[in-house]
Amino acid sequence: MERLRYRLITGPDDAEFCRRISALLEEGYVLHGPPTLTCNGETVIAGQAVVLPAGQG
Repeated sequence: MERLRYRLITGPDDAEFCRRISALLEEGYVLHGPPTLTCNGETVIAGQAVVLPAGQG
């Protein structure tokens, strides 16, 4: 399966979100820009863009 060159990962700012980002970094993705945070009134939601360097897609 072809990997996407760009992904935007979102979810609650918790250990599972960090594991998801860490797994993508292990697969060769690199962070793209700073993380974003917002709150829906109850939960902090994080977002992080990741990209595959050229030639790895």
